[in-house]
Amino acid sequence: MATNAPATKPKTLKEGYIPPGERLFSPGHRGCAGCGELLAARLVIEAAGPNTIIANSTGCLEVTTTPYPESSWGVPWVHSLFENSAAVASGIEAALKSMGRKEGVNIIAQGGDGSTVDIGLGLISGMLERGNDVLYVCYDNEAYMNTGVQRSGATPYCASTTTSPSGEQSFGNARPKKPMVEIAAAHGIPYAASASVAYPRDLQKKVRKALSIKGPKYLHIHVPCPTGWYADSTNTIQIGKLAVDTGLFPLYEIEFGVVTGVKKSKARPKVEEYLKTQNRFKHLFSKPGGAEVIKQIQAIADRNAERLGLDEK
Repeated sequence: MATNAPATKPKTLKEGYIPPGERLFSPGHRGCAGCGELLAARLVIEAAGPNTIIANSTGCLEVTTTPYPESSWGVPWVHSLFENSAAVASGIEAALKSMGRKEGVNIIAQGGDGSTVDIGLGLISGMLERGNDVLYVCYDNEAYMNTGVQRSGATPYCASTTTSPSGEQSFGNARPKKPMVEIAAAHGIPYAASASVAYPRDLQKKVRKALSIKGPKYLHIHVPCPTGWYADSTNTIQIGKLAVDTGLFPLYEIEFGVVTGVKKSKARPKVEEYLKTQNRFKHLFSKPGGAEVIKQIQAIADRNAERLGLDEK
């Protein structure tokens, strides 16, 4: 029978457009231009899916995505204190179990490097030790960015921050970056891994893999911060790739204490290529003795490569 209706429904929406009510992480937040953390958060929740509950510690991710009465989150989301998102997530799991509603629900605890490797380390350890079925995600921008770019336990060696500034007697942060993936793995948990916002497919694959495993999981994501690193906001992904490719932030997986996956490199760039992209390291190229410090940083990358087998033979 003849009809005046068009053969196909006209498209009025752009390809890939998601209506606001169906988004798991909405735009319009208050993140800085080029923020690696906000991009990583979107990748995580889109990989996790709608059947997810998040406990989120105080920090950049909280203040930029949930200014009262607004929220960028399309899933249940709980704001915890700076240090206790792991404990809150453990409580959420216990509540769901008591109601018989845990099956099919993902629980994610998340926070920045300050709330993870420093302030909340004890509570994360408790969550891992208890065996809670929770994925903990650390968004590592390598300093306390929300409160003024202060040094954290995840700040790289000789990076300049407001509390570890470069000066006449200092090249910046004097301590090495805390090995949080290994610390988490040392609890005997089934899965711990590192990821980078610069490698989104790898990141989302690891989120899905972690959530398919029963028990406690840990994922440490490197998220360049243009504001705190004094870097070009259009260069976030390239900076992240250099961190991985040089070996300064290797990507790998540990299952029950055994390294099971590593991102290898055919030819690792020298660390200078990474350091030059950020003014938090500019003193290394201008102060006497800086060249020797760069050699020490290269040695860190080389040790990572040897320890994890990053170099393709």
